Amino acid sequence: MNKILILLSVLLVSISCKKEMKINVDVSNINVDVEIDRFEQLFYTTTANSLPKIKSKYPYLFPVYNSDSIWLEKINNKDEIELFKKTQEVFGDFKDQKLEIETLFKHIKYYDSSFKSPKIITLVTDLDYESKVIYADSLLFVSLDMYLGKDNPMYIDFPAYISRNFEKSQLVVDIAAEISKKHINPARKRQFLDIIINEGKRMYLIESYLPNHSKSSLIGYTPVEYQWAEANESGIWKYFIENKLLYSSDSDLRARFIDKAPFSKFFIDIDKETPGSIGVWLGWQIVKAYMNNNNVTLQQLLHTNADEIFNKSRYKPKK
Repeated sequence: MNKILILLSVLLVSISCKKEMKINVDVSNINVDVEIDRFEQLFYTTTANSLPKIKSKYPYLFPVYNSDSIWLEKINNKDEIELFKKTQEVFGDFKDQKLEIETLFKHIKYYDSSFKSPKIITLVTDLDYESKVIYADSLLFVSLDMYLGKDNPMYIDFPAYISRNFEKSQLVVDIAAEISKKHINPARKRQFLDIIINEGKRMYLIESYLPNHSKSSLIGYTPVEYQWAEANESGIWKYFIENKLLYSSDSDLRARFIDKAPFSKFFIDIDKETPGSIGVWLGWQIVKAYMNNNNVTLQQLLHTNADEIFNKSRYKPKK
């Protein structure tokens, strides 16, 4: 009897571990092409004579209403030259990042065989935070000047909760996040539950694409913030339930619990201890519970509605 109990215990542990580890997959035999154009190197070393050639090669980067004098002014702008030099110091030959992106693309193709690797074009965008990464099917633009290190003096005017993710280690995370948006349809309903489940799908997709990255880096939290979310999961859930937020269509809930912010807005004393976007984190936990408790593929998850995910997740926050 004791031997049977021990065997059952081992099997239960094995099944549990298998569920938690199903995101880790073997992509070693998947082939992808990673093509990278270092546009910033071409642009900031060009001259008036060679500018037409670059414009001809990258017409989508040169709006026709801008004259050559504007581009030459940018090329010779001291601040932009300084940014360009910093990017070369930080990224060098871009070899490490290329390997990370290759692994990312392999994971994406594992889950979506139709995925075609976009050509990556690296840029300097004069600290354009809103355009750190842009994915346009066959092209993926990456602003290297947004990944120079959180303590770089260039970022002094950015709020700390934003600039702390201006690390080159976050570049591949941002690429994964941008590509994931193409696979997530907008929430059909305006209810808070639909919004957080949709965000949870997106986070689960990113986690599947980057299984070896820390959970905190995937959502842009510090390790301390992620630990706070885990330690207070039950309290967060209790607040949402007691205040009847799940089926609320209050538009303010997005600003309070979804959008990037220094902290989430429960309107209680501990607000400043909380990480921002806690609704995204909670939606992620619900989706993970659903995937752990149901035999479905990643593609099936993406096409399952929020109510079904929530009802079948058997989500129960840790106490």
